Amino acid sequence: MLNITDMKKDVESIITNTALTNEQAAMNLSAVPFNYVEFFETSSEFRELLEAGCVCTMTEGNATYCPRYTLPDYEKLMRDGCRFLRLDPPKTLFEATQTLEMFYRHIPSVTHYPVYLGSVDKMLEPFMDDPHAYEILKSFLIFLDRTIPDSYCHMNLGPEATKAGEMIVEIQTELKNAIPSITLLYDPDITPDDFAAKCVTCALACAKPSFANHKEYQKIYRTPYGIASCYNALPVGGGSFTLSRIVLSRLAARAKDSEHFLHDLLPHTVRVLCEYIEQKIEFLVERTHFFTSNFLVEEGFLKLENFTGMFGVVGMNECVNTLMEKEGCSDRYGYSEKADRLAQDIMEKMTQCVMDFESKYCDCTDHHFTMHAQVGIDVDYDISPGVRIRIGDELPLYEHLEHCAKMQPYFNSGVGDIFPFDETAKRNPAAIVDLIKGAFSKGMRYFSTYSDDCDVIRITGYLVKKSDIEKLDKGIRVQQANAMWGYGEVKNARIYERKVRNL
Repeated sequence: MLNITDMKKDVESIITNTALTNEQAAMNLSAVPFNYVEFFETSSEFRELLEAGCVCTMTEGNATYCPRYTLPDYEKLMRDGCRFLRLDPPKTLFEATQTLEMFYRHIPSVTHYPVYLGSVDKMLEPFMDDPHAYEILKSFLIFLDRTIPDSYCHMNLGPEATKAGEMIVEIQTELKNAIPSITLLYDPDITPDDFAAKCVTCALACAKPSFANHKEYQKIYRTPYGIASCYNALPVGGGSFTLSRIVLSRLAARAKDSEHFLHDLLPHTVRVLCEYIEQKIEFLVERTHFFTSNFLVEEGFLKLENFTGMFGVVGMNECVNTLMEKEGCSDRYGYSEKADRLAQDIMEKMTQCVMDFESKYCDCTDHHFTMHAQVGIDVDYDISPGVRIRIGDELPLYEHLEHCAKMQPYFNSGVGDIFPFDETAKRNPAAIVDLIKGAFSKGMRYFSTYSDDCDVIRITGYLVKKSDIEKLDKGIRVQQANAMWGYGEVKNARIYERKVRNL
């Protein structure tokens, strides 16, 4: 409901914050009205769960005017150009990078920046006979870092090795920038071992690329998929209308025991949250202008039928441990078969409840929402991302990978875990490739790493420089917008205390 006093406080806190750039302040200000004005009436059940922190709308406010995550068909851009932006199909590498730079400027998302840059290696490979390719690609990557100051923007490579992909990895290893994030769509039957090892070397230098299990992800949608934002697997030519999440740890605090949680609280909360997600999607599709007048839709870069809604999950670790304690058990998540079986029971029950809800839209996922292991937000305290084992309780490396392989397959639209290594890994990147091969063969979906002496680190799903965190701690503004998110995570979630692995 509209509260002028609170709105004024929010505005004042933004315009007096010396750690924000002018652009960051303007973007934060643009979100303020959506937190105070309701465009559709939510249920009393939803409002009660929201106020209790058991569900969360992910800073979208009470309405949205564009999809949260968009994954345009960039190959169409390379092939046909764009009428609205008066861009012809590129004929040279320089034209191709300039075309992408101009197009990226007009891609909407929840961050106001593109969250998906496309499979850039494949798009640029036809132009790689240019003798100045290295200089052009380096300039392109520096441009992205300086003009899209948000590491939710995500580039994809692979699964094939290409001249463009290898050069991008080489340049990123040199530059060590936090932006953009990168994922290698990895398939050991397609991706050469030497290219995968080069990607590991790059990741140990600057926390990217991550590795996605291409064999599994390519089965999910009827269309090609892309990895966007943190690690969100979504249809190319579409994306996600919206994302809201259930906070399992806070819901578990309300439960009498596991049976009460599984058979009463969880189904009720899932239903209420699904109803809210559906309200938001219908508002976006039926009452805003996006799908009727945006040039991305008019020219076929995005299609309504390629969008879905995301049902996010956080706090499994704390949820399971809380329920175990309520039943007088000392079992802990990741450390006992009983605790892990409860976690799987929760995922199976929750997935079934989500699948029982039918959405009017979401054609690409058969009119159901898709499950997402949400990475957390900066105000989370004692809430672990998705289904990860919380920081400080990590298992030994091989057992941890096996646990990931057990929990990650429940999530179609994104899940992952992070494994920092010490300097021993730098001497043997091929061993990390072997680890990934083994984990993916068992069902793990997404693997991220960096070295313990990196400046660029992975916070939960996005990248931030530790040097930027230090500046923010002193009230000095930095260019990267989501460094502010990283600052909160470092303070609340013990990011610097992750277990460092060795080989």
